[in-house]
Amino acid sequence: MILDTLDIEPRAFEQRTGWAIKPEGACKVERCVPLPRRDEGRLDARVLAERLGMPLVQDALSGLWCLGPEAGGRALASAVAPDFSLPDLAGRPFQLSALRGLKVLLVAWASW
Repeated sequence: MILDTLDIEPRAFEQRTGWAIKPEGACKVERCVPLPRRDEGRLDARVLAERLGMPLVQDALSGLWCLGPEAGGRALASAVAPDFSLPDLAGRPFQLSALRGLKVLLVAWASW
């Protein structure tokens, strides 16, 4: 979910994530997670991220946030990748850090 504010309208959250907001909290299938009382009916993305195990990352330059799907406790703590080296198409080592400061999409593929 791409956000321009950390306050989320409950209906939009339900439509985009499959979680239902009920008086007892956020519910999906048979699981309900308690949520604190909401002011003005809005949801706080930080609380949702913490309670539902959803990663929440910010792109400070654009002022946008991304609230990802629940990750079973394996959410990334940030959107910054560690540096590593892989061979390029010519077989020479290429450091991910050479792209520091740029947005990078990593696509992985395996034949199996």
